[in-house]
Amino acid sequence: MVLLAVTADTWIVTGLGFGIVLVLLFCLVFILQLFGWIMQKATAPKAPKAEKPVEQPAGQKKEDLPVVPAPQPVAGDDDMAAVAMALFLAHKDGKHDIPTAMIQPQVRDTAWNVKSYGLNNVGF
Repeated sequence: MVLLAVTADTWIVTGLGFGIVLVLLFCLVFILQLFGWIMQKATAPKAPKAEKPVEQPAGQKKEDLPVVPAPQPVAGDDDMAAVAMALFLAHKDGKHDIPTAMIQPQVRDTAWNVKSYGLNNVGF
């Protein structure tokens, strides 16, 4: 009695199963890439709205107005502020994290605590 006979039917079933798995894998990859594309479009920064031109007074030209550059943020300002605040609090109080409660273990005499019954030196 042969448990596994290799016939034409077994090759067809094996090929169909393998083909279905490959097709489903490609579909899954396509679906994941589609979701990535959709999320990339949904989370992209919006284009800034066009600002209305500033009306100039009647007697001045655009070249006569002073140009004031906008302040640019400096990289690391937040980090420096956090370090400065931590140093300030450390030198002000001596510590800046004040614990509100102390958690201490409580020892209870139970059957699992063998030492309390004196059974740890039985003589084995």
